[in-house]
Amino acid sequence: MTARLALGTYRCRVIPEAAARVAASGAQWIDTAPNYATGRAQALLAPALAAHPSLRVSTKAGYFTAATGADAVNKGVLTAGQAAAGHSLAPDYVRWQIARNRAELGRDRLDLVLLHNPERAHPGDRRALHRAIREAFAVLEEAVAAGHVTGYGIATWAGLEQAFTVEELLALAGEVAGRQQCPHLVALQMPVSLVMMTPIVQALHGRGPLPAAAGADLRVMASAPLHGGELPGMVGQELADLIRPGLTPAQACILAAASCPGVTDVLLAASDAPHWKEAADAVAQPVLTAAKLREITGVLASP
Repeated sequence: MTARLALGTYRCRVIPEAAARVAASGAQWIDTAPNYATGRAQALLAPALAAHPSLRVSTKAGYFTAATGADAVNKGVLTAGQAAAGHSLAPDYVRWQIARNRAELGRDRLDLVLLHNPERAHPGDRRALHRAIREAFAVLEEAVAAGHVTGYGIATWAGLEQAFTVEELLALAGEVAGRQQCPHLVALQMPVSLVMMTPIVQALHGRGPLPAAAGADLRVMASAPLHGGELPGMVGQELADLIRPGLTPAQACILAAASCPGVTDVLLAASDAPHWKEAADAVAQPVLTAAKLREITGVLASP
């Protein structure tokens, strides 16, 4: 079965309307972050979440706007120097941001909180980075125990290339949870597309983060399946027909990401009804076989 379609709000232009449309379509997940839409995304989502309690939401802690950073300094959870960086995994900040996310989204319990590009915290220093992630995981486990969060994970762009592996993240979460309970690390968000296709190629050979995530039963949210909207313009109709005859280039790209082994959800910032329907029709297609994905990636890798 292909992955499910979910709304990503990173580049979504009309968040309230898109969220209501997604709820009406039967989609289950909306992804957001406190820094999206210049810090307004969560407040813009709140009415749709209130109107549709069955909608599940993933949000983040890590990046923040200048205004949020100033608020964090005033509350004593960040120093002025830390706030100037625009990103933090400091335990006090993560704890405070979880509470702020709950208030902005209007939810007592958040379905999923992701550490947002944690590789930004200590670039080039794996030991310090892993220590920071472990400390942030400890805060997230506290939030789960308090009933404020259901599960947590990582949202990364390039961290899985050099900064950490799925196995290392699972080990860090296990250290925090201890032997008496199962850690609540349940999700991974990462780019999967016909531009960022290394994870697809690796998965087809049983390697890389996607098989490791699937083996641990992690939800995997594929971000940027259209590479910021650039990919359909790079894919001609001939390649789209190779992927699945009759699909548009955008649909073909979405189906390829949704067919990747290990991917459970595909995030799309569809701001209008036609784009959402086009994408929904794509993921309703039968999954591409491993042989077809190998053929596609082979063609794209050819000089």
